[in-house]
Amino acid sequence: MFHFFVEEEQINGSGILVTGPDVNHIRNVLRMKPGERALISSRGGGDYLCEVRELLPDYIRMEAVEKKADSMELPARIHLFQGLPKSDKMELIIQKAVELGAYSVIPVAAKRSIVRLDPKREQARVKRWQAIAESAAKQSKRSIVPEVRPVSGFADALKEAAGFALSLMPYERAGDMGQTRRLLKTAGPGMDIAVFIGPEGGFEEEEVRQAVEAGVKPITLGKRILRTETAGLCVLSALMLLLE
Repeated sequence: MFHFFVEEEQINGSGILVTGPDVNHIRNVLRMKPGERALISSRGGGDYLCEVRELLPDYIRMEAVEKKADSMELPARIHLFQGLPKSDKMELIIQKAVELGAYSVIPVAAKRSIVRLDPKREQARVKRWQAIAESAAKQSKRSIVPEVRPVSGFADALKEAAGFALSLMPYERAGDMGQTRRLLKTAGPGMDIAVFIGPEGGFEEEEVRQAVEAGVKPITLGKRILRTETAGLCVLSALMLLLE
């Protein structure tokens, strides 16, 4: 079933208006007809099974026939603080993180990050990353579109996560798998959870020290060294299985 997102103000009782680029996609690409059904999610919360009622050049009028009782979201909010990687790895990370249930993705300019974005390039890149997040949210039937934030400095990222219930940082020198299991099992409903992932080459020791002082817990992901595009998805997968 096709899936689209609308703003809260586009919902009026059981009537829902789809506007913007999705209009062309529905009319000319999918060629949907009156009576066909789609899943509509409000960015303010709520999933609706809808039927197409009217297709006009500027909007599609739909009728909600059922409000879904079960949310597609995890019971906790997982925030992925991802060290900026090289090339287009960030696109893959965002796509898969959204599929696995991440609530937000915050690119972090760590000391070993090779990529440095000027303000103009950053704005364009974040816009593209957000579009990838929305596409992944549609594909995976998420109830929300996770936000991809502007690039953050490492110190600012630590400050943002300071009030979270649980903050984790995979680190190759953290060797106690039992501790990793115990920390993962403390994740519970209603929590804000931070996952810090270093860029290629990982975090510098000074960054790890700063993170530990800020309350972040170093964890191991096993004996193998994982790439930056793998490590975050590994933690997200484990949290998803424990929280779902």
